[in-house]
Amino acid sequence: MCRHLAYLGPPIPLSALLYDPPHGLSHQSWAPRDMRGGGTINADGFGVGWHTPAGPVRYRRATPLWSDNTLPGLAGTIAAGSVLAAVRSATAGMPVTEFAAAPFADGPWLFSHNGVVRGWPDSVAKLAGTLPVTDLLTLEAPTDAALLWALVRARLHEGPPAAIRTTVAEVERAAPGSRLNLLLTDGTTIVATTAGHALSVRHGDSVLVASEPLDDDPAWQSVDDRSLLVADRSGIRLTSLGDA
Repeated sequence: MCRHLAYLGPPIPLSALLYDPPHGLSHQSWAPRDMRGGGTINADGFGVGWHTPAGPVRYRRATPLWSDNTLPGLAGTIAAGSVLAAVRSATAGMPVTEFAAAPFADGPWLFSHNGVVRGWPDSVAKLAGTLPVTDLLTLEAPTDAALLWALVRARLHEGPPAAIRTTVAEVERAAPGSRLNLLLTDGTTIVATTAGHALSVRHGDSVLVASEPLDDDPAWQSVDDRSLLVADRSGIRLTSLGDA
């Protein structure tokens, strides 16, 4: 499955998340430690998004992160106080294109999914049918992650935590056994779930949420499965997602 992370705090170079740590996202792309539910490496694309005064900027490719020769130079010179990045291990049968790589975006929002929707696409066809037709016609890719983003986006008027919680509950009812670690940020708040995959958090003067710790800092805390995490620069709040 995929690996993803989100950062909020004082501006830091993108390389401080992707390349510099001993187990940064680039290292996780070819040597992940906790690939639950299948997969061995994350070679089916990657993306990094960061917030600027003009809005989010994304850099996405359909190739492995470790093979990109352009991003390391950029990552050392671009600093941001809000970042969401992911590396992808595509589910069998789903396309490998840059449009299928997280982060997905709309307005200030950046979104990522680590996991799989079981029984795709039949299991969630009825749920997809509750969305406006335009939302379905404009999906960036015919993938479970893109549909999950459309479902979350349609519910953001409920508030980000409620939108994430509701989406997880509805998809679990429609597709039992799905793995639904979701990650969402607007540059001021991070909302994340653990539903079938690992997640860790480190917080102090910044907040860093990641599928796997980027280093051996003892400040990293493992997040229990079936949790909803809401974090900002003031700290983190954890509640239960409840039973699947």
